Amino acid sequence: MPRKLLRDDQWERIKDLLPGKSTDRGVTAKDNRLFIEAVLWIARTGSPWRDLDPALGNWHATYTRFSRWGKKGVWQRIIAAISDDADLEALLIDSTIVRAHQHAAGAQKKKAPKRSGARALARRAEHQDSYHGGCAGQSAALDTDGRRGGRYHAGQHTDRGPVSRDGYWRQGIRCCDALVARIHAAGAQAVIPPRSNRNEQRAYDRHLYKDRNLVERFFNRLKQFRRIATRYDKLARNFVSMLNLVCAYIWLA
Repeated sequence: MPRKLLRDDQWERIKDLLPGKSTDRGVTAKDNRLFIEAVLWIARTGSPWRDLDPALGNWHATYTRFSRWGKKGVWQRIIAAISDDADLEALLIDSTIVRAHQHAAGAQKKKAPKRSGARALARRAEHQDSYHGGCAGQSAALDTDGRRGGRYHAGQHTDRGPVSRDGYWRQGIRCCDALVARIHAAGAQAVIPPRSNRNEQRAYDRHLYKDRNLVERFFNRLKQFRRIATRYDKLARNFVSMLNLVCAYIWLA
């Protein structure tokens, strides 16, 4: 029997957020917990879907449901629901590089339509992707797009939710002055080290900046799941779906 990850209390937190409840239309899903365990097994081991342990269900049915839930936004709703009490006293943002396996490249564009949010990686001798994370207290928000840099995603994170004037925006990536001004305009403090070659050095709180290690540790925790440490999925939607599930699991741990 494969090792399982979900505790009873973790399952109680998410079971009512999943499709297939008795109050939902269609067939009632009696195996949602086993299905979540199957996807977590794939995420943890990095195995191909075809190698899913039979004790966790049929691999094709599991992948089909995983993909269908991704299209319906189920995985995004799970992390949004369980992290709605995030402590926004501080927001730490950083980005990390993810090596994309050769199996992640070469998906036909007609199978990854732009309207679905799916994106294939181009065939190259070397390819990589990146994801950008923001941590607020114990929560995390994730974007994935290797084509855009950290400053773009930092701007996206700073638009998420209100911030008190007592709060601090802590930034782990180097940003332009426009982003710093945007943070200050929100009534928050930017804790961003200036570039060493600037003529005018911007002051920042060096003590608060030490807390950057929290988001770095969050990335380290994510990459303990091999399906996250290396990207195997051809479609960005599936990769983000896996990220959202793992992030939810870490939140509940």
